[in-house]
Amino acid sequence: MADRIALITGGNRGLGFETARRLRDRGIRVYIGAREPEQGAEAASRLGVEWLQLDVTNEASVLDAAARFAERESRLDILVNNAGIAGSRKPAAELTGEDAETVFATNVFGPVRVMSAFIPWMKTSPNPVIVNVSSGLGSFAVTQNPQRFESQIRMPLYCASKSALTMLTLQYARALPGFRINAADPGYTATDFNGHRGEQTIEEGTEAIIQLAMLPPHGPTGTFVDRGGPVPW
Repeated sequence: MADRIALITGGNRGLGFETARRLRDRGIRVYIGAREPEQGAEAASRLGVEWLQLDVTNEASVLDAAARFAERESRLDILVNNAGIAGSRKPAAELTGEDAETVFATNVFGPVRVMSAFIPWMKTSPNPVIVNVSSGLGSFAVTQNPQRFESQIRMPLYCASKSALTMLTLQYARALPGFRINAADPGYTATDFNGHRGEQTIEEGTEAIIQLAMLPPHGPTGTFVDRGGPVPW
């Protein structure tokens, strides 16, 4: 694994930071993407990994990050699209189109921008893997199951964005059969994202991400899983 290279967007904290640590510990050379330079540099120093200034909502920033990556590396093996935001907490009736654009700019358009910029560098990998960090909140089946906490959450824009990301995962997997492209549901994990109210540890929350990142060349593609197995769509 020592010669494999991974990039994790939003890798300066939370699930992204822990994913970077766990991949690093498996001998993978890790880059983290971070929007804020100071936070990116500080997180990379703590982890002992590389970092790229990368704002997934900005096309120029993503393209510049890809260019700087290409100056250092000849290929990318693992891409983890982790950067995401919850968006506005306003009641549904008060949400605006601008609120929706903000959430989708990060959670949906961001992964598309990053994949567009970095897939060319993944085509030379013997085992190109993409993990999109989705959510059970984007599952129609999960959010309609009264036994799941997700059925009690009212976050229209976030949930819709994660549904879109999961469908993007399926479509990219079908369009790029030589890649392993899957979606991970971290579950309700204690991070800054939810004020550390989550019921899972950060290690448990990254388990599905790590499993998918470490898939072999003939592993599954176009799937949606949590640490326990397949998540219903």
